[in-house]
Amino acid sequence: MNEKIRKVVSHFFSEDTIKSIVQVKSGLINQTYKVHIGDAYYVLQRINSNVFAHPEIIHNNLDLLKKYISGKEVDMPLILPLSDQEGKSMYFDGEEFYRFFPWISDSLTIEVVKTPHQAYEAAKQFARFTAVFNDFDMKQLQPVIHDFHNLQWRFTQFQAALVAGNQSRIKQSKDLIQAMLHKKQLVDQYNQIKVSPFFRTRVMHHDAKISNVLLDKEDSGICVIDLDTVMPGYIISDWGDMVRTYVCPVSEEESDFSKIYVRKDYFDAIQEAYLSKLGSLMSEPEKKSLHLSGQILVYMQALRFMTDFLLNDEYYGAAYEGHNFIRAGNQMHLLQALQSFDDSTSR
Repeated sequence: MNEKIRKVVSHFFSEDTIKSIVQVKSGLINQTYKVHIGDAYYVLQRINSNVFAHPEIIHNNLDLLKKYISGKEVDMPLILPLSDQEGKSMYFDGEEFYRFFPWISDSLTIEVVKTPHQAYEAAKQFARFTAVFNDFDMKQLQPVIHDFHNLQWRFTQFQAALVAGNQSRIKQSKDLIQAMLHKKQLVDQYNQIKVSPFFRTRVMHHDAKISNVLLDKEDSGICVIDLDTVMPGYIISDWGDMVRTYVCPVSEEESDFSKIYVRKDYFDAIQEAYLSKLGSLMSEPEKKSLHLSGQILVYMQALRFMTDFLLNDEYYGAAYEGHNFIRAGNQMHLLQALQSFDDSTSR
């Protein structure tokens, strides 16, 4: 058993009650452990300070959400950090920050959306989360990562990489770069959303992947989890992220682009579920933005992969030569598939 982690656990619980500590493999950002204490199980999570430079903002945001729903009749579990003996929900061991969460029994997470029902249940939970905080004072909530889903900023970073990046890689990527520049109208459409009175800032999750939804054994949704990225945003963030990661049968890692297409039944499931829980609180332009939301989030991710490739893979890293180039190409193929799908369904 890792002595460093055991010491952290003993800050929250008596040493003699610790039965086991097992690292959970899923999750690329924060290290997570399942901890057996007495007759109960808990989740210990280390915050990755390379991604979250100011963990105290996460703590403050979650505390505000907790206070908001306190005393309200909310039909939604909210998995928040537990407090230690000093009443603090975040522990700093001199090097890193840690939190404890309750372990929800008879629940599971999945890594890949395999059925329209799973897409429906996940979309319903993300919509329900935003709906619960519909009247929250957005001036209180702070950005955890500035410009995280800001397409204009990601495009500006891309342009800078075209000037200062690896010249050999820029030359190699000429055709894909031109294809990306050709889609710049999506940046303009994103900027229109930002200034539109019909798109208000809301409490958004900002990481709407399927593994951030707890399901029961019948694949029914329980609640969303991993709330570190919760911050002010637009409806397009979670809606678009679900389209990006649910509707295609293969992930952004797939190098055989012939496998990339849009599954209409999954797309329809996202739309139906999201509107069923949040539609009455959305403006008409927001309701009509699902198609555009998917395109914006896919394009944003393509730009991020290409930017990283041109800057020698300094952010995402690479498992093999040209890894981020392949990822960028994958997302551009998905963008084209989405635009073709959107054109066919709008006729």
